[in-house]
Amino acid sequence: MKIAAVVVTYNRCDMLKQCIEKLLAQTVPCDILAVDNASTDGTAEYLSGLGERRVSCLRMSENTGGAGGFYAGIRKAFEDGYELLWLLDDDTFPENDALERLVEAGNSLNGNYGWLSSKALWTDGGICRMNVQRITPYKDLKEFDGEMKVCCMASFVSLLLPAETVRKYGCPVKDFFIWSDDWEYTRRVSRHEQCFMVPDSIVIHAMKRNTVADIAEDSPDRLPRYRYLYRNDVYLYRREGIIGWVWLIMKDCWHSFKVLTRRRTDRRAALRIIWSGFREGVKFLPAAETGELDKGKV
Repeated sequence: MKIAAVVVTYNRCDMLKQCIEKLLAQTVPCDILAVDNASTDGTAEYLSGLGERRVSCLRMSENTGGAGGFYAGIRKAFEDGYELLWLLDDDTFPENDALERLVEAGNSLNGNYGWLSSKALWTDGGICRMNVQRITPYKDLKEFDGEMKVCCMASFVSLLLPAETVRKYGCPVKDFFIWSDDWEYTRRVSRHEQCFMVPDSIVIHAMKRNTVADIAEDSPDRLPRYRYLYRNDVYLYRREGIIGWVWLIMKDCWHSFKVLTRRRTDRRAALRIIWSGFREGVKFLPAAETGELDKGKV
């Protein structure tokens, strides 16, 4: 079975090196497609000088964000005829049998699944808060051990996709740039297919801090990127109907309250980002990559 690990990276060469080492050590072998989002830290030189036949590089001409990187990587791997695509961030370090456990889970389901997601831990061994799967669009998974768990949304930190899923449901929305591209894509699939978290497939997500995105607590220099979060969330949840709209408004009101009560600086700027992102999302019509894809015709 041809398996490609698709890893998106941008200016984190040291992390990427560790990730690739972990991927090359998997008990089930896979090829590795590193999508370099126009890094300037020597990533391209590292990849070109690696001399490992199982590792290839897709070099982007500009930084297209995580969404653009995964769009390009998934499309390339699909075109190249891989049967399974394993999506990972460059700071994801899988245990040696992480891929094997995903493949075994898929075999136990006779291939009847849309995607499979690993259990993501932080560096201290606890659950990584950024990568908790959801069992409904509004409710996080709470139990991470035992049997496989049916889920509807997951991150791209260790997600296994059959090529058939890509053929039927397309690629992530590259216009998202960052944030919610993984939620949107996995939700797009789970509307039609059963999808699962596999507890015994374990990866470490080596984030600096075990936190979720929080505009009320984040540093001033990171505020502008939150525009993508609030805009993209509207695109995602407006498809859930009236419940989605109610959830969006309640969420953004709650985030505004947190900004007013917890944020020490740039409160007005943060509030403008929340609600301008919301307004932009109402009219946001990205070029969604959906529908049937045929190898050689995408």
